[in-house]
Amino acid sequence: MKIAVLCGGLSNERDVSISSGTGIARALRECGHRVALVDLFYGREELSGNIDSLFTAEETDTQFRVGEDIPDLNALRAARAGKSVVGPHVLDICAAADITFMALHGEEGENGKVQAMLDMHGIRYTGSGYLGSAIAMNKSLTKILLQEAGVPVPGGMTIKRGDIPYDNPGFPCVVKPCSGGSSVGTTIVTEKSQYDKALETAFRYEDSVIAECYIVGRELTVGVINGEAMPVIEIIPKAGFYDYKNKYQPGLTQELCPAPITPEQTLEIQRLSVIVHKALRIDVYSRVDFIMDKAGCFWCLEANTLPGMTPTSLIPQMGAVQGLSFGELCEKLIRVSMEKYQ
Repeated sequence: MKIAVLCGGLSNERDVSISSGTGIARALRECGHRVALVDLFYGREELSGNIDSLFTAEETDTQFRVGEDIPDLNALRAARAGKSVVGPHVLDICAAADITFMALHGEEGENGKVQAMLDMHGIRYTGSGYLGSAIAMNKSLTKILLQEAGVPVPGGMTIKRGDIPYDNPGFPCVVKPCSGGSSVGTTIVTEKSQYDKALETAFRYEDSVIAECYIVGRELTVGVINGEAMPVIEIIPKAGFYDYKNKYQPGLTQELCPAPITPEQTLEIQRLSVIVHKALRIDVYSRVDFIMDKAGCFWCLEANTLPGMTPTSLIPQMGAVQGLSFGELCEKLIRVSMEKYQ
């Protein structure tokens, strides 16, 4: 197949996306596919020869490593001042492929806007459509729909910039951007004196912020592909919580797969994951994050419609337990995504 791998973009998770994209492109080439790797933001200023030549060009596919710091998006915008967030020839390259593999993460790419754009141009792509993407990216809307579906979620509130006075859900609590990812802008607040600073941090990234009760317990996550739950992973950071640094720097977090929980608990969290996937109108695949409290109750935190595919990411670890190599997992996501268009 001819496959365009779309990565990069202009979100706080840009570096994570490039790491996913370079790994996916290499794996698909090793599986015999013709692959063009393209950055959503930069595109290709000049095309030497025809577009088809991009899919057969020799590429080194060096695995991009995510740094400890969030990328400087202002510097990126300055480099292409006044230009579109969609780089030159991006749509042309995606249209020339049999399917576009979405390796985007974060708001620009995971909030449904890019999916809607591709739909309007008749371009096939992997993962969820624009509706499920938009719903799952908004944590406030996610909470409402999951409560209606009977899935437990932490109590909390949505706070808009300028709301005065700022209410709080009690302490300890978690303060985070309403539509962020990779724990960017997230703070665990243990006392009232820390609350205003946590809000200030979250408001750097968005105008809407979630403040919710902090659930003490074990962090678990479950992938869902085509309506079927994958093995459960328990996430154990060696220090602090599962923030941006702990997510992407090798050796800072221990992941146990399958998670050391009872068979009954495994079935229950997998059941809830499928309910979440369907309640949020997500297509193809997702990864659903939970906290299991001391009483053994599961609390859903969020669902990810384009979960990471980096060397430290969780969906590839789940696939490995199922006997899938990274390349086979990528091909499965393509196969299931193609079924949407048949």
